[in-house]
Amino acid sequence: MWLAISAINLAIAVILGAFGAHGLKTRASVEQLTWWHTSTEYFFYHAIGLLALSILAKAVPAFPIKASFILIQVGILFFCGSLYVMSLGLPRVLGAITPFGGLLMILGWLTLAYHAIKFKA
Repeated sequence: MWLAISAINLAIAVILGAFGAHGLKTRASVEQLTWWHTSTEYFFYHAIGLLALSILAKAVPAFPIKASFILIQVGILFFCGSLYVMSLGLPRVLGAITPFGGLLMILGWLTLAYHAIKFKA
């Protein structure tokens, strides 16, 4: 399941990256394109991180990844999702949830670090 979710994230990141590069070029402001680029960049980084977590789960089944995976996934939705929405010209008030998404991603990685220390990995 974790591997499939990771692969879906990566596929969506490619689709959205391509849309931003080709579909938004003539329609969006420089600021909106910057938000789109930032969102896609963070989406890719964290989707690759999720892929690494899913591989870790297969290699070391006893290592707990669920909490980290969920925090990072929800963080992607909030952080990247809010930037994508703002890039499309929808209400900028949604930008208020962007930092919360970033915090969730950070907490996901810190949770992984905690488990690595606890697991002595």
